[in-house]
Amino acid sequence: MNLFNPEIIKSLNIQENSCLFLDRDGVINKRLVDEYVTTWKEFEFIEGVFNALQVLQKHYKTIIIVTNQQGIAKGLYTVNDLHKIHNNMLQQFEENNIFIDGVFFAPKHKTENSIMRKPLIGMALQAQKIFENICFQNSVIVGDSISDMQFGRNANIKTVFVGNELEFDDSNKMLIDFRFSSLNDFANIFLKS
Repeated sequence: MNLFNPEIIKSLNIQENSCLFLDRDGVINKRLVDEYVTTWKEFEFIEGVFNALQVLQKHYKTIIIVTNQQGIAKGLYTVNDLHKIHNNMLQQFEENNIFIDGVFFAPKHKTENSIMRKPLIGMALQAQKIFENICFQNSVIVGDSISDMQFGRNANIKTVFVGNELEFDDSNKMLIDFRFSSLNDFANIFLKS
């Protein structure tokens, strides 16, 4: 089966300065319903993620994870706990020849209106300070929530919604450029057979 989709790929406008921004929970690992991933033991990769990232890193020079982690502000886990989870995640990626350029997280509670927390674009700006070649309009965010899609719109980044759990009204649908069932399904558009 030929999964290659040149129309979508062309509209993504992938260039040297393109960045793939990825949400974490619900995109890379399974989201815990009404809970937080507080330890590595609770972190479970979504099926197909390794395959997806092996494909996507051939097309995107820079891959950045951007994740809201208000469980820290709620006292459910610490920054150190989060670093342990992310270090283990990155180690698993490296063992599968996947290289993530950065992991940015927002530890504040949503009521604090921190610029670092999606849908605001502090994490994107932070990434751009470190990786100066990133051009937002040539980049994409893959996420599974409205705040991920708003983050994309706020930063002028194309949006890819993955998953099937959210209900959207007409105004929310306007936030989504592309929709796939998973990160792996998105990656499959780059495959030629």
